[in-house]
Amino acid sequence: MSTHTIDTTAPVIVRLAVTVDAPPATVWAVHTDIDAWPQWNPDIETARQDGPPVAPGTSFTWRTHGLEILSTVRELVPGARIVWGGPANGIEGIHVWTFEETGDGRVTVRTEESWSGAPVDAMPEAMEQALRESLERWLGHLKAEAERRTR
Repeated sequence: MSTHTIDTTAPVIVRLAVTVDAPPATVWAVHTDIDAWPQWNPDIETARQDGPPVAPGTSFTWRTHGLEILSTVRELVPGARIVWGGPANGIEGIHVWTFEETGDGRVTVRTEESWSGAPVDAMPEAMEQALRESLERWLGHLKAEAERRTR
């Protein structure tokens, strides 16, 4: 099985991580219940998975910051890794999430995302800042929701 990765030649690449004080199964369940994203992530206006379950080839539509995005799952290692990507307003995004148990009932969530396309080429610094801020908030909301469910 080939491992999908971000586009390492893209003009915008952001890599971030957060440690979540919750069991791996809880963090994974929160993150992969796509239809429920708007319930815990205020940056996501709508999210709809086109048929369960989440698996390679599964598509989902979601709206964030006014962008309507169609993403397709490219790789799935249950509990450990999910990769999706797709176009939005001329931006091609590839998003890799990994979930690593730290051994003390906590999970380190890593995210890396690449953006390419004409809008990114036109304003790479602004696009990188927007992506970084969005992913920082996403990780914060994911951490808060998983920890809330664990309490």
